[in-house]
Amino acid sequence: MKYIFFFTIGVLVSCQTPKKELTAQEIIDKAMLVAGSDKLVNASISFNFRDINYKATRKNGIFQLRRSFDSITDVLSNQGFQRFVNENLIQLSDSLATVYSNSVNAVHYFSVLPFGLNDEAVRKKLLSSFTIQGKEYYKVEVSFSENGGGEDFEDVFIYWIDAQSFTMDYLAYSFHTNGGGKRFRAIRNQQVLEGIRFLNYDNYAPKNDSISLIDLDKAFENNNLTLVSEIILEDLKVEILNRLD
Repeated sequence: MKYIFFFTIGVLVSCQTPKKELTAQEIIDKAMLVAGSDKLVNASISFNFRDINYKATRKNGIFQLRRSFDSITDVLSNQGFQRFVNENLIQLSDSLATVYSNSVNAVHYFSVLPFGLNDEAVRKKLLSSFTIQGKEYYKVEVSFSENGGGEDFEDVFIYWIDAQSFTMDYLAYSFHTNGGGKRFRAIRNQQVLEGIRFLNYDNYAPKNDSISLIDLDKAFENNNLTLVSEIILEDLKVEILNRLD
């Protein structure tokens, strides 16, 4: 009988001690830790995406994001944006520089997510959890303040973080450029180099424009999305830099 008594007490205690609710910030912090985002602070990364070469160097708060194709090299850094043609710096209008800068930044931004989600301009909001393909996911909505949020500060993102492993496996976003729209990205496969997790995605658009951003996970489960492209990082290389250099 004493075993039954102890068992009953154990059940009652466990029932009275609910699982701690995590905040959006705590979930993102765990996701970044699992992804190895801390290593990106001092690292050099290069890859090819759609026949264009990209290279990012981040070291002690100094960054340089490059894009090279044909005879053109675009460079976005702490000092701003520059375009070189045949290694010669050319002058650009402010509007063109902004367009090219945003284009360079977007590819580099997506390539290392969830790195960057603790930037000062980022606002995080925890949404209701959702199950995708049998796995439970936290849903975290990310928006940006106008101050420091860049030209696309009105864009909204949602990240699906595995409730057990804290890997980020899905993301969605709404955008306003080129007529605007919504996208949902589902993990295709992963690469882990130097302890950093990189993802390739299948990229979907909703079949019906009335489907809200927050419901794109339901649309994915119900086959109401259309595959529009594949996001694949090729010839990926990573070098961890010495913080003291």
